[in-house]
Amino acid sequence: MTKLTQEERELLTTVERGEWRSVKNLEKERTRYQGYARATFKKDRRINIRLSQKDLDALQTLALEEGIPYQTLIASILHKYAAGSLVERARLAMSQR
Repeated sequence: MTKLTQEERELLTTVERGEWRSVKNLEKERTRYQGYARATFKKDRRINIRLSQKDLDALQTLALEEGIPYQTLIASILHKYAAGSLVERARLAMSQR
């Protein structure tokens, strides 16, 4: 038997407790939430920024290592920061004290 991760064990426990319910009109709900997802990730604005050559080179190298275009990497970094899932190391260190 495959070992479950902590997250998988928690999900399994909630299923076994009967905490999950079937969704009525599944296709309608799926379509609705797909629309929300498209709207969330729609790239409909263009910006221009100035970066140092050193920073741009570093970003391009990271993107190359990840196998993605550097513009995609920059957009991802900005999205994560705006969503609060990317924090500065200094701020993180202060919160851990």
